[in-house]
Amino acid sequence: MMKVIGAGLPRTGTTSMKAALERLGFTPCYHMVEVMTHPGHVDHWLEATAGKVRTREDWDRVFEDGYQAEVDWPASFYWRELADAYPEAKVILTVRDPHKWDPSIRMLLSGENRPAPSDEMPEQIRQLFTTMQRMRPALDQMGRSLFGPDWTFGNDPGDEDLVVAAFNRHSETVKQSIPADRLLVFDVREGWEPLCAFLGVDVPAGEPFPHLNDAESMRQAFERMKAGDMSGFPLGRPGG
Repeated sequence: MMKVIGAGLPRTGTTSMKAALERLGFTPCYHMVEVMTHPGHVDHWLEATAGKVRTREDWDRVFEDGYQAEVDWPASFYWRELADAYPEAKVILTVRDPHKWDPSIRMLLSGENRPAPSDEMPEQIRQLFTTMQRMRPALDQMGRSLFGPDWTFGNDPGDEDLVVAAFNRHSETVKQSIPADRLLVFDVREGWEPLCAFLGVDVPAGEPFPHLNDAESMRQAFERMKAGDMSGFPLGRPGG
């Protein structure tokens, strides 16, 4: 059953949050990596895009493999629907400086440094491209919700002011929609203490909070992909 609902946008520490939540026992935690490693999951998100996932029973089928938490798109796009479907779950809005988020999300959504698929690529990598291509209708819907009806995946989202405004608008919508006692607004730089206090669990003794998949590691992972090397994926994958 879903216990933790991530409402943050991609590139707000979602890969770190996945690792942290799983370390705290909220496992498995759904993340875009689940789509990338389970291509059949695309069908769930295309159904959600078409408005066919509405009830708790529908969402239970999406998360039928026992997911207790979710972060990152595609799941976090449906934070409002999930909060309604699982009223006992807590909600976490991951945030960061929106001016620093701007170049990070721009690199992700515009496809900067992303290699083009080719017949010379290993089969595993070509399958990854096929999976993400099937996700395009869902990803386009998510991007348009932020940047307007004319945006499509692969295009630059616009100038910095537009991107920052989109980030702030999303954050304010979540804050105004979820009761304060159910919501944690969280920057992963804050570490274990506020997260554990909110979730009612102990702080892991002697363990640093995970900080994974920063922008530089993503660039390096794409460079490895260009050479046909999948090391670093899925943790170095786009969308973390």
